[in-house]
Amino acid sequence: MNNLPRLAELLKARNTVEGNIANLIGQPVNIASVGDYIASVIFGITHTESAQKVIYDKFSYGPLAGHSVDVQWHTRREGDLSLRTDPPPDYYLVFTGPKAGSNSFHSLVNPWVIESVYLFDARELLTALHERGVQIGTRSSVIGPLWERAEIYPVQQTSRLVLSEEQRRLLALFYC
Repeated sequence: MNNLPRLAELLKARNTVEGNIANLIGQPVNIASVGDYIASVIFGITHTESAQKVIYDKFSYGPLAGHSVDVQWHTRREGDLSLRTDPPPDYYLVFTGPKAGSNSFHSLVNPWVIESVYLFDARELLTALHERGVQIGTRSSVIGPLWERAEIYPVQQTSRLVLSEEQRRLLALFYC
């Protein structure tokens, strides 16, 4: 049976949804821009550029106000991060979907959900990775214990950034 009419219908629906999201966030729709928007609303993160055109996101209020942050959203927690070193941010704020290999979603689908949130201190993370001889770059392998120590949602493992009930409520909106 020819599935092209159904595929065309679904793609039109997808285009409508993406157009609505783009209008809402004022950016092209990809997981990074949507993640940045969510982080800006929930965590007060603002986007700025320096005179040297280095792009930084910064916490605008709270205990981390003024500190730079790299926001990432991974559809699955596969254990790797994209790390910048020139210059590194102060923190990495990482949204993840389910752990890789979990059976909660079909393997062909990468849903945009937030199951967990992690806050890594960049200096501590880079030091730990250098000690293990891990190559730093776009797919740097981060071991489980480092992920566990950095978790701030749903389990609060670090007191570096304690989430309010409102922040928890807003994050819960992004998990099915």
